[in-house]
Formats: sequence, C-alpha cells, structure tokens
Amino acid sequence: MATTHPPKQPVNDVAPAASHAVDYIWAITRIGLGWIFLWAFVDKLFGFGFATPAAKAWINGGSPTTGFLKGTGENALGGFFSSLAGQAWVDWIFMLGLLGIGAALTLGAGIRIAAVAGGLMLVLMWAAELPLANNPVIDDHIIYTVVLAGLALANAGDTLGLGKWWGQTALVKANTYLK
Repeated sequence: MATTHPPKQPVNDVAPAASHAVDYIWAITRIGLGWIFLWAFVDKLFGFGFATPAAKAWINGGSPTTGFLKGTGENALGGFFSSLAGQAWVDWIFMLGLLGIGAALTLGAGIRIAAVAGGLMLVLMWAAELPLANNPVIDDHIIYTVVLAGLALANAGDTLGLGKWWGQTALVKANTYLK
C-alpha cells in the first residue's frame, strides 16, 4: 500500500521583513568590501602612507606589486610570485583589477564579474603566501572570496546600488554574466 507524504514546504520560508533586512546586510557588505578594494587602489596610487608610503606611490614611480610579491620569496610558490614583482604588466593588471572590482562592488553593477575577478585575485594572493603563518588553510583572502560569491549569488547590487537598473540594460539582458 502506498503512503502519502505531505507536500513539501517552500525552501525560502523567511519572513519578508527578515528577507528585506538580509538584502541590506548584503548591500552593506558589498559596499564595505568595495571600499576595501578601492582604498587599496587609491593608497597604492597616491601613497597616503597607510599601506604605501608616498615615496613608493605608483604616481611617483613605485610598483604596487613589488612589496607584497618580493616578500613571498621564501614561501612555497614564492619563486614564481616574486618573479612577477615590479613588472609593468603585472602592476597594470593589479591596479586595474583593484579599481574595477572596487568600483563594481561599490556601485552595485557588474557584481558577477567583480566576484570572479576579485576571487581570482584573492586566491592568487592566498597562494603567494603559502604556507600561511597563522592557519594552515584559511585566511582573510579565502573568506573574502566566499563573501564575493555570496554577493553575486544574492544579487547584492540590487539593494543600495545600480544592480536593478544595470540588469535591465540591453547589454546585460543579452549577456547575463555581466549582471
């Protein structure tokens, strides 16, 4: 004899007010993480003295990648990463990446591409530091990568950002990966 099962409940049974609050949490996280990328760009460009002294600013002839990458020489993959330090093409890719990822996250448009590019950048920085000093597997680079994935999956640009408008453009409708 066959048994009957009750109908399945919807997976998302979160109250609308709670769901709306989650949208704002993701939006604030997106803007905050965007500012981290933008600030890294601005400080390396002008050398405001936080992570980059003025004498080593990009506009003063400094290399935004040399300090970090040269410091990886003793690490597991240090030979590879330290060989990239100071190369103009690496500096340009790094700086354009910081600017593009930071702008996309802050504005809320192009979150998917920012999540992929940012995740790739962060995983490469994580790999350059192996073995990690304080944890054998996970550090802030990996956590930020997971947060970037969450931002993209949550459509975090739609709240407090340009994501809804951006998603309605003909360009994005034809190329949804640009959302």
